[in-house]
Amino acid sequence: MSRRRSIPAAVLMSTALLVTLTACGSYSGGSASGTSGDAGKSDTAGSGGAFPYTVDNCGVKTTFQRAPQRVVTMNQHVTEVMLELGLEKSLVGTAYLDDAVLPRYKKAYDSVPVVAKEYPSREKLLSVNPDFVYGGYASAFEAKDGRTRDGLKDSGIESRLNIEYCTEKRTTLDDLYREVEEVGRTFGVQERAERWIAGAKRTVAGTEKRRAGEKPVPVFVYDGGDKTATTIGGKGIGQELITRAGGKNVFADIDKSFGDATWEQVVARKPETILILEYGSVSVAQKKKRLLDDPALRDVPAVRNKSFAVLPLSDAVLGVRAPAAIAKLATQFDR
Repeated sequence: MSRRRSIPAAVLMSTALLVTLTACGSYSGGSASGTSGDAGKSDTAGSGGAFPYTVDNCGVKTTFQRAPQRVVTMNQHVTEVMLELGLEKSLVGTAYLDDAVLPRYKKAYDSVPVVAKEYPSREKLLSVNPDFVYGGYASAFEAKDGRTRDGLKDSGIESRLNIEYCTEKRTTLDDLYREVEEVGRTFGVQERAERWIAGAKRTVAGTEKRRAGEKPVPVFVYDGGDKTATTIGGKGIGQELITRAGGKNVFADIDKSFGDATWEQVVARKPETILILEYGSVSVAQKKKRLLDDPALRDVPAVRNKSFAVLPLSDAVLGVRAPAAIAKLATQFDR
């Protein structure tokens, strides 16, 4: 996935685990409202909005007089933010799906044209006449592809970049809540955003309560790689997900969302569980085999005990899947 190699990004396609949250209500994998969620409701974007609204996103300050009407999303996690907030009628196109959208979003997603399988050319993007482009990774606005935010602005198109990819500090759940809140305000659906945020906080609190008092599990994240291992570092939302789920990232000292580690370092840090990120053409089974067949790793506790967890790429980025992803990981770390 070349778009991840040029930016601090990540993560995967995975098997869904059913997580039942009792003390804090149920979480369906998208809505965290504790009820049925807001995706798919027929409210008109902007109907409850307070405009004008000014937001500073990654150093780009924009004042909206009304909610954007013709939106293109690029990258799955931001598409799902829009769908969770019931904004599919504002979408004139989507691009770059890493894996299937959550079942609860499928009907809404299927109602939106796919502009390109990966990133669209500038010409293709402009052909659907958007007034707003929402990118999930910095690569959505690559200069070499003619899609810079400044260039789009010159064409009368406003834009937003997921804030995980423009912050210098460590990404936390507070950044996720800010992302959803700002998108909600941009589209005049702040009440939906606030309900989602409240439910997400309940979901996370319920998971942390169940893990309270347990010793953190040393975790090595295996994204891929042969000569070296690409892993989650300490800067991105992946670090937050692991910590909240009761794990301890053995490569938290890497000052990036993703970085490379040597196999000697993996051995020395003795992870007790290996979290495999699932996406693309290399399967989880193939990744497990690579780790289990490497004689240099035979004394690593996680390899010796065949202790593996799995998470999809789409779960491990700054998007609405994060609260449920924490619960999934906690369940797997419990084994």
